[in-house]
Amino acid sequence: MSSCIYLAVVKRSALDPLLAGWREIWPQCGVLALLPEAELPRVAVLQEACRALALPLSGALFPALLLDSEFVTQGVWLLRFDQMPPAGLIPDLNAPEQDPAERIADAVAVHLTDQRPTLFMVFDAMLPNIGSILDAGYLKLADRVRYVGVNAGSEAFQPMPCLFDQDRLVQNGLLWLLWPDERGAVIEHGYPVPDSMLTATSTEGNRIVSIDWRPAFEVYQELMRARYGIDLTHDNFYHYATHFPFGILRANDEIIVRIPVALEQDGSLFCVGEIPANAVLALLQGPEADSTHTVERIAQALAKQAPLAGSELLTFYCAGRRLYLGERARAELAALRVTTGASRQAGALSLGEIGNSYEWGYPLFHNAALVCKIWKPG
Repeated sequence: MSSCIYLAVVKRSALDPLLAGWREIWPQCGVLALLPEAELPRVAVLQEACRALALPLSGALFPALLLDSEFVTQGVWLLRFDQMPPAGLIPDLNAPEQDPAERIADAVAVHLTDQRPTLFMVFDAMLPNIGSILDAGYLKLADRVRYVGVNAGSEAFQPMPCLFDQDRLVQNGLLWLLWPDERGAVIEHGYPVPDSMLTATSTEGNRIVSIDWRPAFEVYQELMRARYGIDLTHDNFYHYATHFPFGILRANDEIIVRIPVALEQDGSLFCVGEIPANAVLALLQGPEADSTHTVERIAQALAKQAPLAGSELLTFYCAGRRLYLGERARAELAALRVTTGASRQAGALSLGEIGNSYEWGYPLFHNAALVCKIWKPG
C-alpha cells in the first residue's frame, strides 16, 4: 500500500475508508497533509476525519500541489507515517515578550536523543524574520538536527491561516516535525554565480532600501534596461522580478536567491526572505530553458542516500521558479521524475525553501529552489 495518496476531493466519503485502513494496519500512524490554498474551507473536514479516528495530523496550505509533473489546485496529498514522529504547531511565532527561536528550541529539544533526526519546518510565508529565526535557532540546536523546510501560504502574499493539526488552524506560526530519518533532504536552485556584484547599503528586514547608496528600484531599473533591454515599471514589476532575482553571495561562493515580490511606495524592494545589511548582491538570471543541471544535481545527491528507482519522492517547488519557467516548470518536474526513477512525486508549490549549507550544516533560507526527499513512512 502506497504511503503517499492523492485524493482529488476532500470529502469524508473518500477520507474515512483510507484513514481507517491505515489506522487498522498501523495503529501508531499519523498523517502529513498538503492542501492547495483553494481548499482552505475543507481543512475542517480533514480535521474532523482525523479526530474521529484519534489520528495525529500535521498539515499546511500552499499555492498549489505537485501531482507527479503537474500542478493542481484542488484535492489533498496524504502522506503516512507508520509511527507518528514528534510534531508541533506553534501559533503567532513572533508574539510579544517571547523569543521565537527559543520557543522552537524548547519544543524540539525535549525529543532529541543521540540519534540525529531531521527537523522539518513549515513557516507561514508572511513571517518577516524567518532568516533571523533560523540563525538564532542554530545557536540553540546547532548540528543536533538536520534542517529542512518550506514556507506555506498564499501565492498572493496575503495573510491567511495556513498551518494546522487535528484541532487548530493558525497563521503567523510554525509547523514542525522531527523525522527519525537521518538522510535529510536535497535543496538546489541551479543559479550560476555572476561576475559583477553590488552592495545592499541599506536594508530593513525583507526590504532592500538602497543599493550602492542609491534608491534600490532606481538601480534595479537601470540594470534591467542596460543588461536585458527591459523597461521595468510598477505594473510589470512582479513578472520580471521572478525572472531576474537578486543573489546574496556568501563567503564560500554559494548563492542565496532572493526574489523581489513587491515594489514599495518608497522605492524599496520587498523580497521573500531577509536581506542582511551590506550584503553583497548580484542580479541573477534563471537557469537556461534546456538546462538539466539542477535535476542532475538533485538526482546525484539523492542517489547517495538510498536507491531511487521506484521510490516516492516528496518535492517542494518554488512558486517564483514556476512563474519564471512557465510551462518549462512541468518539464523540469517530469525530468526529475525520470532521472530519479521515482514511482510517485508528491508535494507542493512553496514560498521559500530551507536547507543545510553543507552536511549537518547551517540552515539557510532560499528562494527559487527545489527541496526533495525520499519519502519513507517507517
